[in-house]
Amino acid sequence: MSGPLKDCVLVVDDEFLIAETLSIQIQDMGLQVCGTAATAADAIAMAQAERPRLVLMDMRLKGKGDGVDAALAIHHTVGSKVIFITASREPATLERIHTDHPAAILYKPVLGGQLQTVVREVWASEAE
Repeated sequence: MSGPLKDCVLVVDDEFLIAETLSIQIQDMGLQVCGTAATAADAIAMAQAERPRLVLMDMRLKGKGDGVDAALAIHHTVGSKVIFITASREPATLERIHTDHPAAILYKPVLGGQLQTVVREVWASEAE
């Protein structure tokens, strides 16, 4: 892990409209979105290039690898905090998410107020 993290958020979701909606909600909070990614490989590459302080990570992604694969690699190489977003409440999915020590888990559909509360909490804890 080299260099400080940037005060920006990486949004990872394979559904364009969801990624756009999350990005707009983050920007409405006054935070900068450093990019969006739809695959685990793109998320890892973008995180390594941009070094975001926070990553919003969808569990299911296009291509090889899922959100946990991407989050583990990002934690290992960059050190960003990760908030998982998932539609699944299956025990196996949640167990897999917890292998990454997530900063938080949000369930779809994510309401704007929920997202803002959790992002603010994680952002504040990271600043300490």
